[in-house]
Amino acid sequence: MTSKARISAIGTYVPEKRLTNNDLAKMVDTSDEWIIQRTGIKERRIAGEEEFASTLAIKAIENLAANSNQSLHDVDFIIVATTTADYGFPSVAAQIQSHFKIEQTGAIDLSAACAGFTYGLHLANSMITSGMHKKILVVATETLSKVTDYTDRTTCILFGDGAGAFLVEYDEENPSFLASHMGTNGEGGIHIYRTALSEKMNGEPLNNSGKMVQNGREVYKWATRTIPASMDTLLKKANMKKEQLDWFVPHSANLRMIESICDKSGVPIENALTSMVPYGNTSSSSIPLAIQIGLDEQKIKNGDHLLLYGFGGGLTHLGLIIKWNLV
Repeated sequence: MTSKARISAIGTYVPEKRLTNNDLAKMVDTSDEWIIQRTGIKERRIAGEEEFASTLAIKAIENLAANSNQSLHDVDFIIVATTTADYGFPSVAAQIQSHFKIEQTGAIDLSAACAGFTYGLHLANSMITSGMHKKILVVATETLSKVTDYTDRTTCILFGDGAGAFLVEYDEENPSFLASHMGTNGEGGIHIYRTALSEKMNGEPLNNSGKMVQNGREVYKWATRTIPASMDTLLKKANMKKEQLDWFVPHSANLRMIESICDKSGVPIENALTSMVPYGNTSSSSIPLAIQIGLDEQKIKNGDHLLLYGFGGGLTHLGLIIKWNLV
């Protein structure tokens, strides 16, 4: 089905507090050189004690409204991608509805880890193209610092906090969405998780600390094997060649991982937009933050074709090819 939805506005927010590699070297056995060599990350932003996923999301939406002069009163659905919601319930989406006093809207949180933002965009496109909705806020917001184990040097060097928001609305004449592709490998979920009620997965006991646990080697192997092949499938669905892409915007997990994905897919690393160098791995928020950086650096222009690819915990992944046009 041909898309009838267009991305019409973007907003982002990161907390003020910075956590540098040198700061981490005072906490665990690591160094600035060691972290940069293995991840490419230089620093990350950390939410304050009174900042939560809803706080960051609201600030990103305020940024969207200020930059675009877009009204929010007629938003008829709110989708929030997060793994670090303020509460089990109510949802962050419901908190957003309350803050902005949007009278008639649906509101849901979705859990797709680092693929959450592309899942949210995919759902928004589907809901608008079907005719069920006209204007949807898609938000990614994460406060990963609150669930990071700062005694584990293999994971604490990675994660930061941030939020991004897109407005997606009905536009039959100039749609943004060209193709999508997704997949899931639930058996691999044990390689990156955070416990809640269950203490076992696939029959195996879990670390029940409530902090994130990651087998980075296995996640790396899965991503660098799965994403390049999936990008080929996505391009075929769009009837495009990789040379027609202007920008590749993957989840900013780790710069070395992105380099491997680019090498295997044949997409030049120079065409990859990432956010991990200044912000670390911000899970679902990393793609909108990377796009904002691309806009700020005047790289992304109206009419450009972007391949967005979210992947992570689940293990799950979803890629989109979009045409960027905020006019």
